[in-house]
This record gives sequence, structure tokens and C-alpha cells, in this order.
Amino acid sequence: MSPTSPARRRRLGLPRRMFSQVLLMQLAIAAGVAVLATGLFLAPLSKQLDQEAMRRALAIAQTTAQNPKIAEDVLTTPPSVDGPVQKEAERIRLSTHAEYVVVMDRRGFRWSHTDPKQIGEHVSTSAKEALEGKEVMEIDTGTLGRSARGKVPLYDAHHRIIGAVSVGIEYSSVRAGLIGAIPELLAYAGGALAVGALAAWLISRRVQRQTRDLAFSDISALLAEREAMLHGIREGVVALDRAGRVRLLNDEARRLLGIGDEAVGQSPDEALGAGRTTDVLAGRVTGTDLLTVRGQRVLVTNRMPTDDGGAVATLRDRTELEQLGRELDSTRGLIDALRAQDHEHANRMHTLLGLLELEMYDDAVEFVGEVVGDHRATAEQVTEKVQDPLLAALLVGKATVAAERGVALWVSDGSRLPDRLIDPRGLVTVVGNLVDNALDAVAGTPHARVEVELRAEARTVVLSVRDTGPGIPVEQRELIFTDGWSTKKPPAHGKRGLGLSLVRRFAERQGGSATVAEAEGGGARFTVVLPEALTEPGLEPALTASAPADGEEAR
Repeated sequence: MSPTSPARRRRLGLPRRMFSQVLLMQLAIAAGVAVLATGLFLAPLSKQLDQEAMRRALAIAQTTAQNPKIAEDVLTTPPSVDGPVQKEAERIRLSTHAEYVVVMDRRGFRWSHTDPKQIGEHVSTSAKEALEGKEVMEIDTGTLGRSARGKVPLYDAHHRIIGAVSVGIEYSSVRAGLIGAIPELLAYAGGALAVGALAAWLISRRVQRQTRDLAFSDISALLAEREAMLHGIREGVVALDRAGRVRLLNDEARRLLGIGDEAVGQSPDEALGAGRTTDVLAGRVTGTDLLTVRGQRVLVTNRMPTDDGGAVATLRDRTELEQLGRELDSTRGLIDALRAQDHEHANRMHTLLGLLELEMYDDAVEFVGEVVGDHRATAEQVTEKVQDPLLAALLVGKATVAAERGVALWVSDGSRLPDRLIDPRGLVTVVGNLVDNALDAVAGTPHARVEVELRAEARTVVLSVRDTGPGIPVEQRELIFTDGWSTKKPPAHGKRGLGLSLVRRFAERQGGSATVAEAEGGGARFTVVLPEALTEPGLEPALTASAPADGEEAR
């Protein structure tokens, strides 16, 4: 025999679609509940009907026993078919539709019975409890078959027990009442099952729409693929529910944001604290490819709403790209400076050649001395005040670039910075950012001037950069330190709005501050305070390098 085909096996088992399986399971549950409820209802109903039949028999027996004529006739007449006790008992039986009404004396002999032949005979069941003065309710079997019975004592005029009265209700009538209730009960159960089936179908249809009619195996495969994709891609993914709480983080998001599993279930404000990254994730800042800074990392963030009212945000690490972009800007600045120096050098060579051709040798010597002296004076002026070689080289280079752009760059007379910097590279990038911003602000203005002041106060470095530009409006003096905020046109390789943000973050990580105010005579004055930036006198500075994202040239 050939093995059963896959299609045949599917037809014999559960259907593949989740919608069909859920519907079948719900229908089975609804049917099972209906059957169980019907059975649970019938069991107490049968007991209730038995109790009602026994109470009815007891009530008839009590009423019969309270008739004083019956007690008197038991004492004064013999038991017979035509006797007064039999007649009265039969009247009561017919009027109450009881199966039998039996009156007996203390010895247990019948004075009445449905079957006249049983009159004068001993009862078939014990009447001991009734003859002892107790009332009895029971289901028992006698000469007339199974019945619901009530037995009570029979008292004479002096309240002495002279016998007992036993009344029976035919048990078949009780069973008939139970059977008669079943159709109605089944009708209710069928109605409930129909409502349950309709509800199951509606719920299954909703499940079908929400799961897009996928099979359980398809959903399981999608979940496995999602886990592999989320934890395998090199982009951070943060999923938020409709209440704005984090419900999913992949490994890259944990790394970029510096948070762990404890953030799941929290809002971005609770998990990350205040900041632009939090505002982007929470949807308070909208747009595409939004730049944010988290710790030492520059991130590009996008947020996409989902159909269920939540959102999914993606995070890309642009720290290295931003570093390369700033290095490109620096390289272009140096190239422009070299180009300017090349033009100036060519002009000086032409002048020197003319003086030599005119045989004005003394003037040529004087001209060469002046040119060399100017350059030496500029370098000596900077290195005398700023003794750190990296920072001094930066300022000399920036002075050349500034001169080419028509801006006077000065190191103030109050500058005094010893060669004891703990992190010279970090301070180089901070100074480079602020000087470039100042050059951009004053370029093209008359009498453009930028002044840099660097001074040491114990182990604290205070940096001040002043310019003669238009200044910063009061309402924007905090806004300019926000990630991604800039009034400049972005360069071809990226976006602006990171330089000042990184300057402030670098200062705050050192326990310091970065502020802006109005300079004397107009323009802007940026002040950066860096505590513990210098080593103790006599100690060698540590050779440390700041993270690439802790400042570079302003963008």
C-alpha cells in the first residue's frame, strides 16, 4: 500500500489555516460547554423534582392525619373495603391525584389502600419512624412499585399515637416531569450553542483579518525570521505600543542607546531621560533621517507609525561617517589655506624677482626679512601663550585660513595655557568647532575679527571664543546646543547641527559647561569650562584621546 499523501493527511487532520483551526476549537468548546451545562442542570433538576414530590406526599399525609374523623373511625370500626376510613382515604387520593393513601394502626395493618385486597394486610415497608412520632420523606418501592412517600403519625383526641398515614406519589410522574423539561432545556442549550457558534465565527473572522489568513506554521516561521532579522541587522530597532511604551528592543538598539531589557514596558522618557533622542522616539519631533546624539554616538533616527497605534523607530550609527565628514571639512580648509599661501607665495616671488632684476638688492633682502618675520611672529605669538603643541598648531593653521577669508584671528593677551593637558585632542576638537563657527559667522562682514582666549585656573581650563558677527538671539542661546539644530546650509556629505551639541556634551562629561552670551561691542562669546583638564604641576600629561564624536569641526 502506498503511503498516505500529504494532501490526504491534511484532509483527515486539522485544517492548516489559523482561522479554520480557531473556529473549530471554539465550536468544540461551545458544544462541550453546552452539553456540560445541560448535564449539570439536569442533575439538580432531578433531585429537585424528587424533593417536590416527597414534600407533596408529606403534605397530603399531614392533612389526612389531621382529620379527627379518621382517627376516631380507626378506633371504633374494623378495617373493611366499605369502611369509613377506606372511603375517606379514597376521596383524598382522588382529589389530590396521589398514587395511594394508606391508613394503618399501630400494628402496621392497613385500614385503607388503592387495592382493596390489601386492606387488613400488614404494610410492605417499615412504618417504625412514623409510629414513633417522626415525619418521614423518602423514595421507596412497595406493592405499587417505586414512589415518592410521606409518612406521618396518626393521633387520637388525647394526642396519643394510634397509627400512621402513608401517602405515595407515583414516581413515573416525577420522571415524566423531568423528561418533559428536557426539550425546553435542550432548546435553550441549542440557542446558546447557536449564539456561541456565531460569536466563534465572528471572532475567527477577526483573527483571520488580523493574522492575514496565515497558518500557525507560517506565523511560527515569521516569528523565527523576525527574531533572526532583528538581532542580526546592524540597525537599532525600537518598537513602541499605542501607549508609547517600549515593547521591543534588538541588540543593536540596546548598544546604541546604552539601555537593557529593563527599558521594556517603560516610556522613552523613563528609559532614556530628557533629550532629543527621547523626543524623536516619542514622536514629539517629526521628520526623516533626524540626527540625534546619544552619549558619544551620532545617530540617524527614523520613526514610522504602525496600524495598531504604536510606532517603530530605526537607529543608525553615523559616528564614523560624521568623523570622516569633519575630517573632510578640515582637509578642505587646509587645502584652501595652502592655495591661499600658494597665491601669496607666488606674488612674493614675483616681487622678489622684480627687485632682483632691478638690482635693488638691499630692498630685496629687507622684503624677505619682513615676510619671514611676519610668519615667525605669528607662530611665536601663539606658542608663547599656548604651550600645548597640538593646540598651538591648530591655532596657527586657523589663523592662516582666517587670513585667507579676510578675518583677523587673534589669541588674546590674557591667554596662558601650560603643556599639561590631560586630553589635548578633546580640547583641539572643541576649539576647532568654536573657531570654525566664529569664522562662518563673521566671514564677509567689515572689520571681521575672532579672538580666542585660553587660560588655566589651577587644574581648570577656561576657553573663550569671541567674534564680531551678528550674535545669537536670546531665545536661541539654548536651542543652538540641540542635536540637529542649525541655520546653515548642510554640506554635501551630511547634515549640520552637531558641532555645538558635541561641544556641550564633551564639556558636561568632563564635569564642566558650555554657554553662549553677547560679547562686548556685539557679536557672540562662547565660554567652555573644563574642570580637571590639567595634570598637577610636575606630572606628565596622560596620552588620552577623546572619542571621535566628542566634537569635531562645527557642521
